[in-house]
Amino acid sequence: MGTTGKLETEQKFDAETSSALPDLLEIEGVDDVSEPVTDHLEAVYFDTPSLALAARRLTLRRRTGGADAGWHLKLPAGTDQREEIHAPLGQPETVPDELSAHVQVLTRGEELVPVARLSTRRTTYRLYGPLGEHLADFADDHVHAEALQPPRPALDWREWELELVHGPREFLDAAAGTLTSTGAAQASYPSKLARTFGDAWPAELSPRTRKPRKKLRKKGPAADVVTAYMDARIEDYIAHDPGVRLGTPDSVHKMRSATRRARSALATYRKLFKRSAARELQAELKWLGQILGPARDAEVMLERLRQHILELPEEQHSGSLNQMIELELVAAHDAGYRNVLETLGTDRYFRLLGSLEDFRDHPPAKPRAFRPARKVTAKLVNKAAKRVERSRKAVKRSAGRTARDTALHEVRKDAKRLRHAGESVMEIHGKRAAKLTKSAGRLQTVLGDHQDSVMATALLQRLAATPDRPADTDLGIESLLAMEERIARKTEKKGRKAGKKLRGLRLRS
Repeated sequence: MGTTGKLETEQKFDAETSSALPDLLEIEGVDDVSEPVTDHLEAVYFDTPSLALAARRLTLRRRTGGADAGWHLKLPAGTDQREEIHAPLGQPETVPDELSAHVQVLTRGEELVPVARLSTRRTTYRLYGPLGEHLADFADDHVHAEALQPPRPALDWREWELELVHGPREFLDAAAGTLTSTGAAQASYPSKLARTFGDAWPAELSPRTRKPRKKLRKKGPAADVVTAYMDARIEDYIAHDPGVRLGTPDSVHKMRSATRRARSALATYRKLFKRSAARELQAELKWLGQILGPARDAEVMLERLRQHILELPEEQHSGSLNQMIELELVAAHDAGYRNVLETLGTDRYFRLLGSLEDFRDHPPAKPRAFRPARKVTAKLVNKAAKRVERSRKAVKRSAGRTARDTALHEVRKDAKRLRHAGESVMEIHGKRAAKLTKSAGRLQTVLGDHQDSVMATALLQRLAATPDRPADTDLGIESLLAMEERIARKTEKKGRKAGKKLRGLRLRS
C-alpha cells in the first residue's frame, strides 16, 4: 500500500447559515466558474487520548466520500499551508503503517484512537482564469461535528474554504474581499477539528496563545542559549524520526547529527546545570548515538569503497572483491538499521525525547546560568577551543601509528564539539562565532576523512586475512590499502594546516 502527498494552500471563512454565496466572478482573475458539485463527506479523526497530534497541529483522519477518499495526514508547512499525505482507505480502525511512522515520534507509545467524527455536505465550485487555468476550488461546507474523546456536545456550523490549485499565492488575498462581502469573516479556528474541540483544543498551540521562540540577547541569561539550541535539536528529532522509520536516505545520519549536537551542548555548558541531570541526559544521548552509529558507519564505508574501487585500474577490478565488500558492509548496515528500528519503538527512546523537552522547558540551571549570555558563553566556548589545542599537542607526543591515529581522532571529536558550541552562539557573537565554527568544521571534516581511512584500512586488512579468500582479490585489496595509506598521510597533513588556522581564534566576552 503506497502513499501520495501534496502541498495544500487554503484559507477558511466563517459563514452564517443564511449567508448568500458571494459572486465568485467578482474575484480578480476569475473568468469562469464551474457548475457546483455536491459531496457528502464522512471523516473520523484519530489522535491519542491526550491529543498529542493536535498539540503539534497535525491532523489524521479517515474520510469517505468525495474524490479523495482515504486516510489523510496533514502536517503544518507554513502560513495557510499544510503538507497532506494520503493512503488508501484500508481498515476503518487501523491506521496505515506508512502514516503511523510519521507520528510515532509524537504519540510515543500512546494508542491512536478515534477522537472526533465530522459529517460535511460540501458544494464545490471550480474557479478558472481567462486562459482556462484551474485557479482554485471554492467549497461551501455545512458541518456536523461530534467530539468523541474527550466527549463534548455536537456542533453544527457553516464555513467556506478557498484552496489553491494552480493559482498564485496572491490569489487568496485578492479573493478575501469578495468572500467577506456578504458577511463572512476569516475563520476563528485553524481547522474544523479545532472548532470541534473548542476550549479542549491544546491551548499551547492555539494561534491566540502560542509564543515564538525568544530572540537571544547578549545580556540575557546564558541558559537561554542552551535551551534554544536544545529546542532546535528536538525539532530535528521530530523532523527526521519519520524518515528513519521509513528508510529515507540520509535520515539516520541527520538524527545522529542531532544527537551529537545535543551531547556537545551539554558537554560545553555542563557547568551551568546540575551535574546529575546533565550527566544522565548525556548518557542517554550517548546510548542513542551508539545505536545509530553502526548503520550510518557501514553506509559511509560502503559508499567510500565503491568509489575507490571505481578508481582502480581495470585489471584490478574484481567481482569477488566487490562481492566481499558488499556482503560485509550491507550485512552490517542491515543489522544496524534493524537495531535502530527496534530502538525507536522502545520506552527508553520515548523517555529520552521527553527528557529533552523537560530540560528545555524546565532547565536544571545553576545561578551562573542566569548571568549575561555573551560573557558566560564566550568563556565556555573558548574553553572548548583550548581543549582542541591540548588535543593537537597530544598528537605531537604520540608514539607510533596507532597512537597517532587515536590522538587525531580525539582532535576530531574536540573540533566537532567546538563547532557545535560555535553554532549555538552565532546569534549573540556574530562573525567571530561564525569564523570559529567554520574553522572548527574544516578541521573536523579533514580528520573525519582521516578516521574513515583508518577504519577502511582495518576492514581491508580483516578481509585480506579471510581464509579461502578468492585469489583474484589480492591486487585489488593491496591497491585499496595503498590508496587509504596515501589518503591518511594527506589528511593528516591537511589536519595540521587546518589546526593552525583554528589556533588563536576566540570569542570576546
